[in-house]
This record gives sequence, C-alpha cells and structure tokens, in this order.
Amino acid sequence: MGSVSPNRKQGIHIAWKTVTYRSVALIILMGVCLFLVGMRFAFPQFTENQIKAADGFTMRVLEAVAGAGGPAKSGTMNSQQAHFTALDGTVRIKKANASSWVTADYSIPLEKGDVVQTSSEGMAKIVFNDGTNYTVKQDSLIVVEENSANDQQQTNVAVAVSTGTVDLATSTFVQGSKAQVIVAGATASLAPDSAAMVRNDPKADVHEILVKKGTGDIERNGETVRLADWEKVNFQAQSPHMAKLKEIGPPTPISPANMMPIFVSGDPKPIEFSWTPMANAKGYRLRISKNPYFSSTIVDRAVKTADVMVSGLGQGAYYWLVQSEDATGKESVESEKNRFTIIPKGKDTEAAISLDIDPFIQHGHVLELTGKTETGARVMVNGREVPVIATDGTFRYFMPPLPTGESVITITAQNAKGGVKTQQKKVVIQ
Repeated sequence: MGSVSPNRKQGIHIAWKTVTYRSVALIILMGVCLFLVGMRFAFPQFTENQIKAADGFTMRVLEAVAGAGGPAKSGTMNSQQAHFTALDGTVRIKKANASSWVTADYSIPLEKGDVVQTSSEGMAKIVFNDGTNYTVKQDSLIVVEENSANDQQQTNVAVAVSTGTVDLATSTFVQGSKAQVIVAGATASLAPDSAAMVRNDPKADVHEILVKKGTGDIERNGETVRLADWEKVNFQAQSPHMAKLKEIGPPTPISPANMMPIFVSGDPKPIEFSWTPMANAKGYRLRISKNPYFSSTIVDRAVKTADVMVSGLGQGAYYWLVQSEDATGKESVESEKNRFTIIPKGKDTEAAISLDIDPFIQHGHVLELTGKTETGARVMVNGREVPVIATDGTFRYFMPPLPTGESVITITAQNAKGGVKTQQKKVVIQ
C-alpha cells in the first residue's frame, strides 16, 4: 500500500534534460525497430524465425542500453519508503544518513535506519507500503530496522522499539511477507490482519508484547511463544524464559462513535457513552480527555453498567476510552480510543452555508478530498479539521488510510455564525 503526500503539487513541471550517449543509442534503436517493422510489411516472406531472432537481438540491446546487465534475481529485496499519516504534539526524526534531529513532517519519507522520537505529549502514526501501521505513543523512540520488497511482492517490515509504547496492526499482505516488531532482544512476527501492543521500559526492566487480535510468534533466545487474542508475554533482561499470560479483554466503544460530530444548540446537553458489556466484568472505568495521549483527563469515572450519561462537555474535540474490571479489581488494557467533536449549531436563519464536495480520488487506502465552502469557514473530515483552506474557500485533504471494507466519510463545514452543513458519503476500499 502506498500513501500520498499532502504536499504533492499538481500542475505542469518543466525540467532540463541532458542528452547522453544512452539517449542517442535509444533513438538509434527506435529507428532500427521502425525499420524492421517496415521490412515486415514490405517483405512478408521473412520467416517467423528471422523475426524472432531480430526481436531477441533488440531485447538484448535494450537491456545493455538500459543497464539491465542480466535478469533480475528472484527474491532480490528493494528498499521502500514509509510515511507519516498522523502527527500530534512534538515528534522528531533523525534520518539514517544525518547527524541531527529535525521536526517530523508529513512530507518526510521514512527509510531503513531512520529514528523517530515522540515527546511526553507527542504521537505519530507510520504506515508502510504493505499496509502495516505503527502508532508511536508518547515518550517513545523507535528505529526502522527493515522496509523492503522483492519482485514477488513479498514485503519485509520491522521496527525496533528502543523505549516507550507502540501499537501496530497488519493488513492482508502477500504470503511469505514479514511484519515484525523488536523489543529488548525479542522479535514478534505478526500474522496478517493482526494487532499488538509493545511496551519497552529499559529503566524499570519491563518488556511486554500483547497480541490484541490475530496471532503472533514471539522469538527470544531460541524460545518461541505463540500468542492469540489478548495473550501477552513479559520478561526481564536477564530472564531465561518469557512468561505467557492471559489478559482481560476491554469493551468495544459504541457511542459516541469514532469521528462522530455532535451538534448542540443552546446549553450543552448530557451525552450518552456506551460500550459492549463484558462477561465476568464487575465494573468499568470511563476516561475522557481533550488529547489522544490522555496526559490529562476531564472525566475519570468508575461505573457498574455498560452505559452512562456525562454532562458538562463544551465545544471542541474529545477522546474517550473504557476499561473493564474483574472481581479482583484488575483492569483490562485500554479499549480503542474514539474521537468525537461537539459543534455548536446556529439558528436556522443563520445556518445557511455552502459545502460542495468533488468526487473522491482514491490512492490505495488513502482518499483525497477536494471541495469548496464559504470564505472563512472551518471544514472537518471525520472529526479532524482540514488544516489549510484557501481564501476562496477551496480545500484539499488527504485522509489517514482507511481499513478494507465500507467506511462512512463525514464532512462538516461551519462558519463563524454557527451555521453548519454536513455531508456523509460511503466508500468501499477493496
């Protein structure tokens, strides 16, 4: 899978071209080919073997001119690039061939040997060409150990977690491909359509690999442990073996749905939060934050049921998650984080606002959205604000990669008077 940089400019690009001996040879070769085609029609008595011999000669000359030097070897790996699809807070990157750190940017490609570091309030999501994505949480440092593909489309992706926490998820990749994460000498190889969480704390000597979905094989010191849903291994640096444990599964957030806009008029009304009830759960812990790393929370509440009403949430974007708790008081890992936005809605007389959306342009799992709204308006796509809107109201936005299957895209425009207009479109990613 490839991602498209939002900094790519469309238009006509003019570049100088240098005429080389290779260019001259190619031009002469094209003339020879045209001559042979003419001879084919002028002298149909040419035998098929003569034509094949000429074709073979032509191909050999083409390979020599192009510098092929011989047939490609099966299984030869070629390096690839990965890209940031989400950046929040302070994220730095040090390229493999550089000695200094620079601020991470969507336009910077990631290659083998590059190092990514997040601050105490920084997060980054990295997507590789095979569809594997890594979410680097706060206070983390990772190294891109491998990113390559061969002529059979088999990919090899590996990231080493030096410190911190990383969530990763794989897509449906070609058989024989590898998606790995390395932590403290242990290598986790994930199966397709799997997800895991890796934590590495060298100071506390805590090293954990948890499989949330699918399967993964963890190899360390000649020992291999297979993990399935909500199983994990942990170990210390000097431990001869890894300890395998079964974790409590977290609930699945239901409402507010991820990327959901909530329109309110007048005083804010209570909002219902609900999630899937879990068997043997004695209670739940709901947390709501204004940031995705939950460094601070505005709601941290223990509840007995799988739904609760929350009051006092004003305008803006929020994140929420939930954990289940068993009879001993042990909490599950965190659920997925849902993001929603509370948007004030103006009076009907003030709510008129234009929003025109062009047909989506698909780049693999990434959608390119273009459209136009009124000057000075804000535009949000699935709860995320479009960063740049031109003075005439036109905008372009590249969405984070979508999962395979059907997704609903919600585009919302809002003006300074509180006028709101929303469009929803369904897309199917094959």
